[in-house]
Amino acid sequence: MSFRDASAVRPHADGREELRQFEYASDELDAMAGARNYYRWIVGRFRPHLGARVIEVGAGIGTVSALLRAEPVVRELTLVEPAANNVALLRHRFAHDDHVHVRHGYLDDLPSDGHADAIVLVNVLEHVDDDAGLLRQTRARLAPGGALLLFVPALPAIFGSIDRAFEHHRRYSRGSLLEKIGRGGFGGVQARYVNLPGIVPWFIGGRLLRRRSLDPRMVAAYDQWVVPWLFALEERMAPPIGQNLLVTATSVIQDSGRALVRVTSTSPVSVNLRALEIRLV
Repeated sequence: MSFRDASAVRPHADGREELRQFEYASDELDAMAGARNYYRWIVGRFRPHLGARVIEVGAGIGTVSALLRAEPVVRELTLVEPAANNVALLRHRFAHDDHVHVRHGYLDDLPSDGHADAIVLVNVLEHVDDDAGLLRQTRARLAPGGALLLFVPALPAIFGSIDRAFEHHRRYSRGSLLEKIGRGGFGGVQARYVNLPGIVPWFIGGRLLRRRSLDPRMVAAYDQWVVPWLFALEERMAPPIGQNLLVTATSVIQDSGRALVRVTSTSPVSVNLRALEIRLV
């Protein structure tokens, strides 16, 4: 079941969509739950852009949510999750925290009142059929100057059986993602590739061996022995390409119907990334 699968909703009498009960059946969340250093690094990169009021879209089982809640600047955390089984876990996990609000549904079920300081999507956008539409929805719920914080799988060339098993609609090239973000009304965009070595095992597992899952033991080992030194190295020199893209962007005022967009590469390496991605296909 994708994050916004048409089969998961049905028309309501007032014209809105009403959730049909469904459960998230992929093992992606469980397989990645042990990647503590990986998720800590992501939230650490997001830290300068967080604010008092944060929305996490596709909160899953709360792995990232717990790290966001631990950030001192975050005073109110809203978790949006469509899968009934995940919602039950989230409500149990945060039952005693009055500052965490779990919402069973989709982002467009929340008021578009532009109050959020940041909206976080970690490994979520690739599950959404209409990803450009979801980006526009985030823009409507962010305060002026609020932050859109994304972490997505990169490189369409390595899309394979694991992606299909995890119900991914796509992997992103940097250019295609930045174009959608710009059209969504965001500026100050910074995008960086991360996890360069991860390209090889993902390609072998998903394209050559046609596996359909990740071994949690291998994920934990990679997280313990590789992620700490790898991400420290990539902090010093951002790789020209990687298994994932980490993006931060700012909600901006529209000027004559056009978004004021500035795109910044955080890589010190001067390469033609679009050409490099094409050669990988």
